[in-house]
Amino acid sequence: MMRKLKPITVNVEALISANKYNVDESNKHIELAAEDLSTLPAEEFGKLVRVCPAALYKERDDGSRSFDYAGCLECGTCRIACEGTILKKWESPQPGMGVMYRFG
Repeated sequence: MMRKLKPITVNVEALISANKYNVDESNKHIELAAEDLSTLPAEEFGKLVRVCPAALYKERDDGSRSFDYAGCLECGTCRIACEGTILKKWESPQPGMGVMYRFG
């Protein structure tokens, strides 16, 4: 007899908000190819919207876009998805800067 497992619901936003971020305002560790996000190719920006686990890349219903490196989890997913296209720079934050994981 097989038991039916209950699905586990994880509140990702709650887990991410438990992390502490020391943001290096003088050195952005992620930079896109253009300051004006509307000039970036929609397909490439859409990749970033879909793959970023911290939801740093956003596209609203009206088509406007936003990006903020400050909540970065430093996973490198955006670098894998778009390095060489619209991602101009991705490097690890300076020592003592960036995310400090706090598990709950």
